Amino acid sequence: MKTSTTLICTGLMALGLAHGAQAAYNVWTNEYTLSKKDLETAIAPQFPRKLKYMDLFDVTLSNPRLGMDAPNNRLTTVVDAQIANQWLLARPVNAVLTMSSGFKYDAPSRSLRLDAPKVDNVDSKDLPPQYAQQLTALGNAAADQLLRDYAVYTFTPEQLQMNGKRFEPGKITVDKEAVKVEIIEQ
Repeated sequence: MKTSTTLICTGLMALGLAHGAQAAYNVWTNEYTLSKKDLETAIAPQFPRKLKYMDLFDVTLSNPRLGMDAPNNRLTTVVDAQIANQWLLARPVNAVLTMSSGFKYDAPSRSLRLDAPKVDNVDSKDLPPQYAQQLTALGNAAADQLLRDYAVYTFTPEQLQMNGKRFEPGKITVDKEAVKVEIIEQ
């Protein structure tokens, strides 16, 4: 049942750390909205991030920039990447990775998670174009390691119960400035 008040609740990160992410409940549309800014707040603590690829390359990802890909219902994340290997590379390779992820709801943890991450584009002026495939493979491994199942928001039990009724997230929609999560009575 819809209430006449708009609820604004503080979100929790997957690791249980509060980072100020908020979701606003809209009684007219029966959905929670996470703004682009809220998502940036949720993802920012993951950066800078150091990863290993095939135990050969050290990859440092930094400076995340989020975008909303409404036509494809995906969140885009553009990051600066530095790839280093003291035996194979004379100097670190700098690149810009554009990754995208869908969303899914994980009922046991009550969390909104990133799903099916992939690299959409790799741009590097440090490597010739013939290495783009290898750089994309490295980028996909980084996207998978960093974004797969990453919880951007955790619903509190109170957010999913109103007037004695239980609700669950339904359709998840990305628009130009936010992610909207429909709430359906169970």
